[in-house]
Amino acid sequence: MKMQDYFENTPGRGVLATAGSDGKVDAAIYSTPHVQEDGSVAFIMRERLSHRNVQENPHATFLFVEEGTSSRGVRLFLKKTKEETDAEKIKSMMRRHLSAAEDKAHGPTFLVTFDIEKILPLLGDDPSKIPFA
Repeated sequence: MKMQDYFENTPGRGVLATAGSDGKVDAAIYSTPHVQEDGSVAFIMRERLSHRNVQENPHATFLFVEEGTSSRGVRLFLKKTKEETDAEKIKSMMRRHLSAAEDKAHGPTFLVTFDIEKILPLLGDDPSKIPFA
């Protein structure tokens, strides 16, 4: 199974962990990443703490727990590589469709892309437990 297929077809919950330049850690619920053709992943972010943190510290971890279990999933260790503000591109990638007024009320959006530095299963470090190759 490819990573894109895994995230598109496996229900579950994702958490993005970030830290600012002061080392203070934050964790926030996030949708699954948008897997890019080059193997990087992107998240649509609002102007909030997670976004501010990756401005100061490009490293993050995305933890995904498969629905119905507490032991299956993956951890992606990430490093920010770029950020875009192209409204049309971001809108085309959004999974949650808000009215223009609702979207504006939530604040600006950013498409933040990360390279994957390491992938581990949710528990332990056995690569055979990673659900995609």
